[in-house]
Amino acid sequence: RWVPGIFQSTKKLFLSQRSGRGQTLEFIRKNAANGISLANLVAGLSSVLCSLNRQYHHSCWLLLVGFLLDLADGAVARQLNACSALGAKLDDFADFTTFGLATALLLQPQGVLDGSLAIAYVMAVFARLCFLSSAGIPFTYRGVPCPYASSLLASTFLLTGGHVTLLRVTAVVMILFMVDRGFYPHDKVLESQLWKKLVYIGG
Repeated sequence: RWVPGIFQSTKKLFLSQRSGRGQTLEFIRKNAANGISLANLVAGLSSVLCSLNRQYHHSCWLLLVGFLLDLADGAVARQLNACSALGAKLDDFADFTTFGLATALLLQPQGVLDGSLAIAYVMAVFARLCFLSSAGIPFTYRGVPCPYASSLLASTFLLTGGHVTLLRVTAVVMILFMVDRGFYPHDKVLESQLWKKLVYIGG
């Protein structure tokens, strides 16, 4: 009698472990994109701290890391079919922190005009995330997404050695493009095999 009992206990233990592994994998699948969004948020907050300490080069690199994390976030969510309302809110909050607040601090606002430009940039990002994130047409955005504007500003800072005037002019242009009503290709298009083939053929 004790032999079948041991067998049943072993079987139950094996099944419970298998079920536990399955639940763990499912949890990871559902929250992988959220984890990347949190990493993006941490990068944005770290960039803010660097800018407040006038370590603008470090701030720029953190913004570029945030840009890559934002791309990965969307791609992972689509590949794992793990899109959720919580994930969307977390992504928007991370984007506002990294590509709005942290990026605006690169403009080094020191006066009324500089401060107004930084506020205008943050408000443009806010408007994009709230009202212009969906174009209503498949595979398109309305206006330039804020991660692309942020990465361009960070790259401009690094390539020009922190030329503030050029950076502010670029910020004005990016504000206009972010609130533009024109259509721009969605990340899904850029991730598609057809687009990669076209880039390969053209390059």
